[in-house]
Amino acid sequence: MSTSKNLQHSEAAKKLKELVEEIDICLFCTDLQNMEGLTARPMSSQKVDEEGNIWFFSDKNSDKNQEIAADSKVQLFYSDPSKSSFVVVTGEAQIVFDRQKTEEYWGALLKTWFKEGKDDPNLSLIKVSPTKAYYWDVAGNQMVNFFKMLASVATGKTLVDAEEGELQV
Repeated sequence: MSTSKNLQHSEAAKKLKELVEEIDICLFCTDLQNMEGLTARPMSSQKVDEEGNIWFFSDKNSDKNQEIAADSKVQLFYSDPSKSSFVVVTGEAQIVFDRQKTEEYWGALLKTWFKEGKDDPNLSLIKVSPTKAYYWDVAGNQMVNFFKMLASVATGKTLVDAEEGELQV
């Protein structure tokens, strides 16, 4: 059964952090005002801080950074069909140059894109502050839920535990 559970403030930030860090990869959409289609690219989230801000690393000269400079509104689409977990985030993006945050959020795989590591002159951070978010999350793993669905069909009772709701960070 799907239950609606709208969360606010610290509860919302905690749920957002849990889902985003578990799913990790999102489609990061910029240039939302362009009615010919969104500009989207896959991005790995580096951190969700205690306030619910989502952090990414980016090349300071990228199209994405230029689009954010022109219009800071972004959307992030997270999807993990294997776990039936989904999150859509609308927010305001900000380009950040902060050595302390770079040190804190840096991961070894980032050297794939930033050859000089933390000292790469093209390195920037993007901070997305959510203005609105919505999630869908099914408890349990895919195999267990598959059998619950089969049992639901046989018994006529909904046995799959799902949760959805708005996150007001």
